[in-house]
Amino acid sequence: MSSTTQRSTGVTPEPPSGLARFNTADDSTARAVLHEVCASRVWGSKVLARRPYATTDALFAASDAAMAELTAEDLAEAMAGHPPIGRPKPGDPTSSREQRGMAGASDELKAEMLELNLAYQEKFGHVFLICASGRTGEQMRDAVRNRIDNTPEQEREIVRVELGKINRIRLTRIAEHAEGDAA
Repeated sequence: MSSTTQRSTGVTPEPPSGLARFNTADDSTARAVLHEVCASRVWGSKVLARRPYATTDALFAASDAAMAELTAEDLAEAMAGHPPIGRPKPGDPTSSREQRGMAGASDELKAEMLELNLAYQEKFGHVFLICASGRTGEQMRDAVRNRIDNTPEQEREIVRVELGKINRIRLTRIAEHAEGDAA
């Protein structure tokens, strides 16, 4: 059915199967799914409270609104769920997939990233966070080099944007995957 027909007949398309499953999951299951997307309990509660979602865009809007309202403490909780760049969580396919750009990096680049990660963490008190999907190791290294001179306030807002990008990628996987697909 075309979007013109949908508008004229008033028929609303069904949400993608993954989104439909998320919409109908019990709160405990949905909360666990959201925690895999973002470790902030406040973010998860806000997104959970707005179910059901008719579209992935509606889910994104709720995620973005919740992210915009997070306090510095909420952001710290969200960041705690992310491993350092170049060291994905063992056995975690999500962090491995998202950090794929570091997988083939030279030993020198990996060592440099470790040093930069430690310097960043010492200055800001949390891991360097970037939406690593699709980025090369060199691009991630350059980003941490550029951001290490930021103020904590500047960095907090950059982290908020980067977390929002990561959340959208992860929410897309949830919303689009049919039953039985690996998310």
